[in-house]
Amino acid sequence: MGEHHSQLKVPDPAIERYNAMREKAYLNFRWTRKTTRTAIFGVIVFPAIAYYFSSEYTQKFDWLSRKGQPLIPSDTKPE
Repeated sequence: MGEHHSQLKVPDPAIERYNAMREKAYLNFRWTRKTTRTAIFGVIVFPAIAYYFSSEYTQKFDWLSRKGQPLIPSDTKPE
């Protein structure tokens, strides 16, 4: 009942090779067309799109001046 299964008794060679590959993956990195495209998209394109939409729609909604007013204006008045 109190057994712990946190470690294998006999290390699996496939798991050991996989862990070694993961630890040294940066040593085998090369700039290819795919890695360049991913880097440009993640560092330039996506932040530019996020900045555009945030700057475009920041002033569209003025939440501070609406104190006391409903967010959705209703044309009908309660009787």
